[in-house]
Amino acid sequence: MEAASVASSGTGLRCSVNPVRNPQRISAGVRFTTTKRQPCAAACRRLLLRPTASANTAAIDSGDGYPGVSRKRLAVFVSGGGSNFRSIHEAALGGKVNGDVAVLVTDKPGCGGAEYARCNGVPVVVFPKSKSAPEGVSTDELLNVLRDLKVDFVLLAGYLKLIPGELVQAYPRSMLNIHPSLLPAFGGKGYYGSKVHKAVIASGARYSGPTVHFVDEQFDTGRTLAQRVVPVLANDTPEQLAARVLHEEHQVYVEAVAALCEDRIVWREDGVPLIRSRTNPNAFT
Repeated sequence: MEAASVASSGTGLRCSVNPVRNPQRISAGVRFTTTKRQPCAAACRRLLLRPTASANTAAIDSGDGYPGVSRKRLAVFVSGGGSNFRSIHEAALGGKVNGDVAVLVTDKPGCGGAEYARCNGVPVVVFPKSKSAPEGVSTDELLNVLRDLKVDFVLLAGYLKLIPGELVQAYPRSMLNIHPSLLPAFGGKGYYGSKVHKAVIASGARYSGPTVHFVDEQFDTGRTLAQRVVPVLANDTPEQLAARVLHEEHQVYVEAVAALCEDRIVWREDGVPLIRSRTNPNAFT
């Protein structure tokens, strides 16, 4: 039987998401175990998020923050540092997103995003199984985990593997990704991280920026939901452009996830998704 690697937050660490009460009973096909990669206490102190309680957070926790809209459960997929995952998690804890991160899925169990999840009480599942991650689970096992955790939406946040078709089909119009270019430009297989920013600068493009889009069965070809534009300066390095784009990523992804969790996504007849304004139901952002 394959084992899903689920991180323990350790004694004394605060867990702000709904904990898994009995991990062994989550799925008949997956046995949850404590990860072998326990972060040191100093690292956890650095990564542990201790939000200050607020009236807004309390209202959402009690179910009164968004009348008529149930609080959503999120699965976030990462392969690296997970800065967008952190932004979403912090926004959820702070009352800006009507949802909770129920699980972190990664193909790299030692990555920064997974370490942050462990330190903040978010279960970690390794997917897919590989030589470097033999504790990983199969697609069917992952689907069972997501169903058992009652996940409503899947959010890709720097996850570099192609999502299997079975998973895409299980979450129609319920899976988002963020890409560091203005899609459809500079997207597709091989375009990720610094490779995107190098290509943008080399092309002579005057503008770039992040794109939030729904996920289909190909790399970066799903319907665009939101974008932010940043200038490409004459003497930009890939690192400088990346920092400018990343700043916008953290904002636009949280806004898109907030809209998703508040049921404010409207689909036009031609299949284009739009975000309805929170304050004016007849306006779109």
